Amino acid sequence: MTQVLDLVGIFVFALSGALVGVRRRLDVVGMAVLASTTALGGGILRDLFLNITPAAFYSVGYVVTPLAATAIVFFWHPHVERVMPVVNVFDAAGLGLFCAVGTAKAMSHGLSPLHATLLGVITAVGGGVLRDVLAGQIPTLLYDRQFYAVPAMLGSAVMAVLSVMDLHGWPATLAAAVLAFGLRIAAMWFRFQAPLARGVSPQE
Repeated sequence: MTQVLDLVGIFVFALSGALVGVRRRLDVVGMAVLASTTALGGGILRDLFLNITPAAFYSVGYVVTPLAATAIVFFWHPHVERVMPVVNVFDAAGLGLFCAVGTAKAMSHGLSPLHATLLGVITAVGGGVLRDVLAGQIPTLLYDRQFYAVPAMLGSAVMAVLSVMDLHGWPATLAAAVLAFGLRIAAMWFRFQAPLARGVSPQE
């Protein structure tokens, strides 16, 4: 079940990466690179930090899923753009799942709660950062005006705390993931934004 949810999250993240490729007028190869980087980059970074072989290097599904998302966007990107509100909901679910699973995996490998939380955030947003760098954009993580990294950070922190309290398994993962998901959905609905430095207007 966890792998199925993981692949769903990868698929949705890959859709967003491929759409960036369309907006940057990249060819199908560039779209596939951005889709795969967005979907798999965070998990690969996490596993490399943990000194383990990333699942993307031995699971066919992890490779095929971003390519399938690329094909869908390549042929039907206007339609995908139109259903982006729905895609964003699944993207928020992927964010919650990835930050919780990433933190739990880091804790299981002996990292401290603080470092596990940071690694959980990297799992959730690392692919997006790599995507933006490859696309020649300032990573959205550096100006979290869409309130994306903060829900991942809080979800990861809760997962780390639950692990310290010896609460493991899918109930703990679900609780942390739902928290991050709920905060992200609330941010989209109520247009929450991370604060700028005092005296700096949003237009600057």
